[in-house]
Amino acid sequence: MSHAFEGPRYLVSFGPKRVPHCFTDVLILGGGLAGLRAALAVDPRLSLTVVTKDDLQGSSSQWAQGGIAGVVDPEDRFDNHVADTLTAGCELCHGEVVDSVVREAPGRIAELIAWGTRFDERDGALELGREGGHSHHRIVHALGDATGREVMRAVIEQMKKLDNLSVWPETFTIDLITHEGVCRGALVWNPRHGKTLVWARRTILATGGAGQIYRESTNPPGSSGDGMALAWRAGAELRDMEFMQFHPTVLYIAGGSRSLITEAVRGAGAWLVDRDGKRFMPDFDPRAELAPRDVVSRAITVVMHRTHHANVYLDLSHLDPATVRGRFPGMAAICGTFGLDLARDRIPVRPGAHYMIGGVSVDAVGRTSVPGLLAAGEVTSSGLHGANRLASNSLLEGLVYGARAGEAASADVLAEASPDADTFHVPAIAQPRAIDNRTAGEAAALDLADIRNSLRALMWRHVGVERTGDSLAEAHATVEGWCRYVLPQQFADPQGWQLQNMLEVARLMIRGAIDRVETRGVHFRADHPATSAAWRAHIAWRRGETAPRLEPLP
Repeated sequence: MSHAFEGPRYLVSFGPKRVPHCFTDVLILGGGLAGLRAALAVDPRLSLTVVTKDDLQGSSSQWAQGGIAGVVDPEDRFDNHVADTLTAGCELCHGEVVDSVVREAPGRIAELIAWGTRFDERDGALELGREGGHSHHRIVHALGDATGREVMRAVIEQMKKLDNLSVWPETFTIDLITHEGVCRGALVWNPRHGKTLVWARRTILATGGAGQIYRESTNPPGSSGDGMALAWRAGAELRDMEFMQFHPTVLYIAGGSRSLITEAVRGAGAWLVDRDGKRFMPDFDPRAELAPRDVVSRAITVVMHRTHHANVYLDLSHLDPATVRGRFPGMAAICGTFGLDLARDRIPVRPGAHYMIGGVSVDAVGRTSVPGLLAAGEVTSSGLHGANRLASNSLLEGLVYGARAGEAASADVLAEASPDADTFHVPAIAQPRAIDNRTAGEAAALDLADIRNSLRALMWRHVGVERTGDSLAEAHATVEGWCRYVLPQQFADPQGWQLQNMLEVARLMIRGAIDRVETRGVHFRADHPATSAAWRAHIAWRRGETAPRLEPLP
């Protein structure tokens, strides 16, 4: 099966002589934790620009509930955290990456504390939580169940001290600009200035994940895979796109937003029960509710099918009510808006798309396969997560790789130019795309919301927790059909560009899921339920190649 239709290299036409130009040493695309940590690592002698399509409060990092995993308890060991991560990753993690990130974790957590992050404490020491897949209590958390909000508050305050920083909020990145295979910056758009060419000596991609490609998702609206699509069109290698992690417990109430219920709720002793009140996780795994997320999500799906019920339930009624409400105030408040008492009522939950494990291939410091382009955080495939991310390793990865990417970008720029250099070599870029009056005229006739909703529903039905070859083939044919008439269009605003990115990323995910004829981690093929040693490999792909490549792990 070939990648039948290849969309345009650039989504829109732009004349370099007809749009404004901006120049910066380091350009960071994305305002979540990975992007902001990269900004804080950029050498202060260099100019720095952060572009984010929302504002600095709109990233997935803000939504993170559980916490940050790290060995800070004297009873814990680095080897324990490494072993837990490798076990969760189902033999697809890179051991040296896991080891280096785990060993860096305590220092990154201490750094956040020094910047003013107020993690929860008990008796003067950090209060450590435990989540699925962890053998020890090692999760630092804040405000009970709002760690991301507190961490981002402290990091944003630290950012305000930077004299070399310019932030462009509510600015959409349309495409990365490349010349002779090297990334030179990006074409961006906002309502005030329209298109702008931002030239950069180094560009760091930190745009987050792709959870909004699914109908049921814990992600904010901006998590639509834009960075992966940008990198793909620019020629970067993407890998393991079939691995989308589904969080087992998403609040499922008609009319309500799909709010994540943190894994820490199960870590505190909550049970999963079916419609009849029967606890079922001990039947699936000896770790019960503390099994890794892929195991719990799959078990919930089985129980939903078996009971012909749209969800299962979290039950905390056997725990101390005051402790529950004190530890999870945010979740208690959300449940309360629907007349539910988190401490006493059964809370309806089901899995939802949560974290994109696959993405842009990066090395140990965040360099991609495209010179001049680095990446950090959820947009990447770093080798840390394997086929299933261990709980609370995501904010950790953003901190570690954000810092590394910022430092590497700075080192590259300083090696090429003096800190006070104010001249840029701007390549002579030809008109990237001829305007087609037919496609430009037809763009307005498409109901973009309908296509977007149809895509999200299709991905949930056919590329969700449980997959089969037949359902994936149907999804592939349908999405290819949409790509043929949507990707050639030239849209004038982010609604269209975002849909084009979602379609591009969706078909990469579907193709990866078709090619991986085994079950591993978050990728469950009901028609191939066994894990195969032959598939202990990455599936990697670049634009222009006729098919993905298999890259076996050593």
